[in-house]
Amino acid sequence: MTARGRWIQQWDPEDETFWNRTGERIARRNLLFSVLSEHIGFSVWTMWSVLVLFMGPEYGLTPADKFLLTSMVTLVGAVVRVPYTFAVAVFGGRNWTIVSAGLLLVPTVAAFAVMEPGTSFSTFLLVGLLAGIGGGNFASSMTNINAFFPLRKKGWALGLNAGGGNIGVPVIQLVALAIIGASGGPRVLLGLYIPLIVVAAVLAALRMDNLASVKNDTGAARDAARDPHTWIMSFLYIGTFGSFIGYSFAFGQVLQNQFDRTPLEAAYVTFVGPLLGSLIRPVGGWLADRYGGARITLWNFVAMGAATAVLIAASMRQSLVLFTVAFVGLFVLTGLGNGSTYKMIPGIFQTKARALGLAGEEAAAYGRRLSGASMGLIGAVGALGGVGINLAFRQSFLSYGSGTGAFVAFLVCYAVCFAVTWAVYLRRPAVRAAGTDTAPQEKPQLSYAEV
Repeated sequence: MTARGRWIQQWDPEDETFWNRTGERIARRNLLFSVLSEHIGFSVWTMWSVLVLFMGPEYGLTPADKFLLTSMVTLVGAVVRVPYTFAVAVFGGRNWTIVSAGLLLVPTVAAFAVMEPGTSFSTFLLVGLLAGIGGGNFASSMTNINAFFPLRKKGWALGLNAGGGNIGVPVIQLVALAIIGASGGPRVLLGLYIPLIVVAAVLAALRMDNLASVKNDTGAARDAARDPHTWIMSFLYIGTFGSFIGYSFAFGQVLQNQFDRTPLEAAYVTFVGPLLGSLIRPVGGWLADRYGGARITLWNFVAMGAATAVLIAASMRQSLVLFTVAFVGLFVLTGLGNGSTYKMIPGIFQTKARALGLAGEEAAAYGRRLSGASMGLIGAVGALGGVGINLAFRQSFLSYGSGTGAFVAFLVCYAVCFAVTWAVYLRRPAVRAAGTDTAPQEKPQLSYAEV
């Protein structure tokens, strides 16, 4: 391994001697500062989930306006994940972390400038769209960190990286509760994040590294897009992360509109679900490392369906306590599912490498290349689930005056996710390596149940 100008020319985390001697220390350092940047990116992306709670009648926005605003912020966050994934291969992981962290100043300063009564809805919508770039940090961060860790550590590392980023959602909600609840204002909250963004960019410049093996492999994204497993996993990630980010934006608004909670009353509980969902994500990755991501994902969808059924009952009975407990439980399950689904991705491509007859570093390089590229696409499509959730809530409140109709739709979605997980990854051996029809020459079947 040689490093020049923060570029590492040789990197082989599957080599245990290399990993134990120097690799693990470098990978953990990059993980730490990647988490910091991604964490602030999530906070900026989801800051409008907090701001809309405190935008009272004087702002002139209806509940439908607020759901539309948060839907569009989520949409931009999903779309920009695609170019952010490619950016790691073009510029290098460290270099892009510096740029993507610095770009967070744009939506934060813009929101600081317009946050006052009398601003038009179209202006709020435009500034909210800018905040969507914070969602892109996740894709570039996960693609970058995936390349640093060996397959046996990916579930834990990716879970920790994503969980540390996801926790930016409850953190900004808690900070908002402390600042705005203490008679501060939205501008005080926004002003607090401006220097934090600068610190994250500077630390990335000083402490992170680029991997030369990742640079300029933009063809990996094309190959990943052609693989059906990229799109199957994208659908499953809609069910897990799409739920997490969609509920993070919508939870407070549902409490306000269906249970007549004040902004502060809603804010006192809305952070709990995203907080627990973020903290549990590394556990989902760890369980997937231990028992297999497909198995954990399958039963997690069963549990998500059960929690949603309880939410439907609580919504129909107008039981605030049962509704809140079930919603927080659903957040926890989305976090577990986020960790287990992302662990599946490198395992799937590693399995395919073995089916192609690859072994050792050649197989590991194949898996790293395609899994890193597919993660950005999967993350982008998965985040679109958050758009669907907010639009579903908007339509449900317009049509029925409650979120019950939306929860019924979500229950159906989780049932389909369960069926797909079982049919594709657990029902039968996934691939049969090429060979003759005679048993002695045939290579063993490989099962994605191991991923």
